[in-house]
Amino acid sequence: MSRKEIVSDWFYQYNHDVYNFLVYYTGKRDPEDLVQEVFIKAIKGLDKFDGKSSPKTWLFSIARNVAIDDIRKNKRRGMDQNVDLDEAYNVGHHVTPDTVVQENEEKQQLYQAINSLKSNYREVIILRAIKELNVSETASVLNWSNQKVRTTYSRALKALGEVQGGFQNE
Repeated sequence: MSRKEIVSDWFYQYNHDVYNFLVYYTGKRDPEDLVQEVFIKAIKGLDKFDGKSSPKTWLFSIARNVAIDDIRKNKRRGMDQNVDLDEAYNVGHHVTPDTVVQENEEKQQLYQAINSLKSNYREVIILRAIKELNVSETASVLNWSNQKVRTTYSRALKALGEVQGGFQNE
């Protein structure tokens, strides 16, 4: 199987996961260019994939680096690149006004709370709680130790609870 065929298979398996990760990470409503860049980098760097992690985890590592580069590039250009998780949640969701009233208020508060956390807390919550990666996969994506993931995730959840309490009391 050629490099392109391998990465093409991965694209069909994981493009939605990578897309959603980039929406949450960057706050962009349509990160298709970034998704394309992730898979181009995967093709070019396939010989560096050693199989110690899953392809999905490796792709998330690439996606995180692509997102960080994109955010830096936009900051240099003077573009505000704040993550807007409220809008990011609504990407691809076609809901009725009744559904929005019933379901969206709590979700919006949660995404506002996540967005207000410092970046390493936000990253670990997106990967562990939203993308449902395990500790070792998250450690691989973030280039952290398993213990740092556990500790940071615990602290992030505590901080999120405190922030959410503040939003609920508003």
